Amino acid sequence: MGSVTLKDLSKQLNLSPSTVSRALNDHPAISLTTKERVQKLAAELKYQPNQLARGLHKKRTQIIGVIVPEIRHDFFSAVISGIEEIMYKAGFTIMVCQSMEDSQREIETLEAMLAHQISGLLISVSENTKNSLPFISVLERGYPIVFFDRVIENINASCVVVDDFDGAFQAVEHLIQSGYRDIAYIGGPKNLNIQRKRLHGYRTALKKNSISINRDWIVSTGLNEKDGIWGAQELFKVEKRPRAIFCINDPVATGVYSVVQEKGLSIPDDVAVIGFTDDPIVRLLNPPLSTISQPKVEMGKSAARLLLEQINHTETEFVPRVVTLKTKLIVRKST
Repeated sequence: MGSVTLKDLSKQLNLSPSTVSRALNDHPAISLTTKERVQKLAAELKYQPNQLARGLHKKRTQIIGVIVPEIRHDFFSAVISGIEEIMYKAGFTIMVCQSMEDSQREIETLEAMLAHQISGLLISVSENTKNSLPFISVLERGYPIVFFDRVIENINASCVVVDDFDGAFQAVEHLIQSGYRDIAYIGGPKNLNIQRKRLHGYRTALKKNSISINRDWIVSTGLNEKDGIWGAQELFKVEKRPRAIFCINDPVATGVYSVVQEKGLSIPDDVAVIGFTDDPIVRLLNPPLSTISQPKVEMGKSAARLLLEQINHTETEFVPRVVTLKTKLIVRKST
């Protein structure tokens, strides 16, 4: 007997081949009962989908492209882990590339992935990405995209983010409740959604507590440790030094630690520091860093589910969705 085909399954189950296919791919439009029937018979008959035939038919492979700024960051490694878990179960493999925070490299990587006939793209954009046209072009060519964390706004694509505004608000409110009023902010590039929303949260928390905003205490830089070093050096040039610093992420906060310690100051006695991300390494800093925790693995899973939903979407016009995940304040000894 030859290999079991999709038509064999559909004939035995008295279902259409398209229904059987969607059930095997966990399509949300198919009932749980039907999915269980299809998957049970597929397992009994040892059905194996013909991935090559599927790829030739769609002119796509069972590969998902994933582009992140840098894999070395725990945040992106954890997100990728969540993506891979969902995609593996759905019969897809992932191709992961780094933009290295370079928008031109990002575009080149994007084109290379499309040349491999990927089925879809998951991306967190580089810190200097400003042009949405390359991504609009990808969508117009029929490739689904889901953005996560750092997103291109005002584009017809789904995205997964955390509540950056609320996370920043929690961080600054915590500093204020801990007795600090001279609070600075070291942020990222102005073009990024996470920068705008976290800055808004910082400003709102100060205004709510009737604390005036000192523009000299708001610094825009990059998103890595070296940027935190530069940002802290700029703040310490100001005539009146801030007593607390909220950083856009943990790598920037780690850079701030270096400068504070070089100057012979103490955290939190001379200056308190709080970050955003909750990288495992910050628990080992001296003192351990207070931060805002993001559900990293869940972000990856949510982004993967959204992309699968779009790949399997055939019945009606696709409507992009925004999934917003909650953050959590983690208080340690730096505040």
